Amino acid sequence: MSSATLPTHVHTLVVGAGFGGIGMAATLLREDPKADVVVIERGDDVGGTWRVNNYPGAACDVPSALYSFSFAPEPDWSKAHGTQAEIYAYLRRVARETGVTDRTVFDCELRDAQWDDARGSWLVSTSKGDLTADVLVAATGALSTPTLPKVPGLELFGGTMFHSAEWNHDYDLTGKRVAVIGTGASAIQFVPAIVDKVAHLTLFQRTASWVMPKHDHTIAAPVKALYRRVPAAQRLVRAAVYGQKETYVVGMTKPFARKWIVPLFERRARSILAKQVADPELRAKLEPNFRIMCKRILLSNDWFPAITRPDVTVVASGLTAVTENAVVDDKGNEYEVDAIIFGTGFTPTEPPVAQHIRGTGGRTLAETWNGSPSAHLGTAVHGFPNLFLMYGPNTNLGHSSIVYMLESQATYIADAIRTMRTRRLSSVEVTDGAQRRYNSGLDPMLADTIWNAGGCQSWYLDRKGRNSVMWPTFTWKFRQATRRFDSENYVARPAAEQVNA
Repeated sequence: MSSATLPTHVHTLVVGAGFGGIGMAATLLREDPKADVVVIERGDDVGGTWRVNNYPGAACDVPSALYSFSFAPEPDWSKAHGTQAEIYAYLRRVARETGVTDRTVFDCELRDAQWDDARGSWLVSTSKGDLTADVLVAATGALSTPTLPKVPGLELFGGTMFHSAEWNHDYDLTGKRVAVIGTGASAIQFVPAIVDKVAHLTLFQRTASWVMPKHDHTIAAPVKALYRRVPAAQRLVRAAVYGQKETYVVGMTKPFARKWIVPLFERRARSILAKQVADPELRAKLEPNFRIMCKRILLSNDWFPAITRPDVTVVASGLTAVTENAVVDDKGNEYEVDAIIFGTGFTPTEPPVAQHIRGTGGRTLAETWNGSPSAHLGTAVHGFPNLFLMYGPNTNLGHSSIVYMLESQATYIADAIRTMRTRRLSSVEVTDGAQRRYNSGLDPMLADTIWNAGGCQSWYLDRKGRNSVMWPTFTWKFRQATRRFDSENYVARPAAEQVNA
């Protein structure tokens, strides 16, 4: 993979080359092919989470017609839901065709970024050297850094351990006794993909998940041909999928609708559980004790068949300890294993990149947030001029495609950069009042959602108990709010003022 050279100065520096970073850079380059933009990526290729999360069975639970850029349709998806390999290939194609690949410096990790108020620019340190940037866009994603549970004895284990996001493809699982920790969105995909290989699989389930069928299907060759010849046909499908997904918002966010929508979904999920899990004891373990939609609904057609096999043991407990050759449940029972695979998720409410970005007072973004991220439009933070976030606080979705939200943010940020250029501004910083007003409007809406009122603990809630992850209403409202840069909510400094500061 060829790589751009790290410059000494760039106008717009984008950190991360996943969906967010590619979408941001592509938006700027589509408007101006000569735009002064560079992307730095700590990996050796573009793709972000779809490059890293290459575990067996990895796929998307949002139809690809919607889980793709509106400006870069792909007519040749093999199925309605893209696999990891297909999505990764798609992102590589988009990055190449839009010129993003040529603007990306690979194997280049952000180490520190400090705002210099006198110069009106960011002083950036990376693993490949230092540079300055007028505008910094953090597009490192919410699901980029895996997390491991703090369990006594992990360092004693003599077998093989890895996280699903760091899959060890060199380790042969054939005939091995394997412990899987976690039953979330990753495990529900890789467990069915490996269960035929292993000698025995011990599954640690701290919390049961609601599981619904995945309505996937092969896309026929004539349909692909139609999409290639008549792109409007695929856009129509995209619009239909978008509209259908938006209907879920009512059940998730509107209290009046939960009274009848949520029970319907739960009845459907319970009927699937009863049909596919005959053992009443196991079925009781697998039935959640919270309202459906409170956490992410998992989509799978082979999860229950995989974990009801005689060579699978479901432990209704979190992992409490590890010995040299075994894992231990909350009752002290030991299960001898050769390998441990962690499907234990990421750190969306405490993104590691926030520890490396310092604003006007020298405080890091992590220190400013203090465990509870917030931003204006999920994109700008007071005290951090010329910093924009992709997939920032309260932009995640429980029902639709995050790509839609990322495109909305990219449009907003591009307009901010355009505004700075046309008005000859050296910096823009969202006011504290605007950021507070925005979030004070979000919080009451979030309080009424199923995520806050559904009786579950989830990664949507930060360590202060605030839902700093989810967007609480229809996605078109976010797009409407980000259709233009609202300069009236920012303090702007003219270029001359900054130079003379």
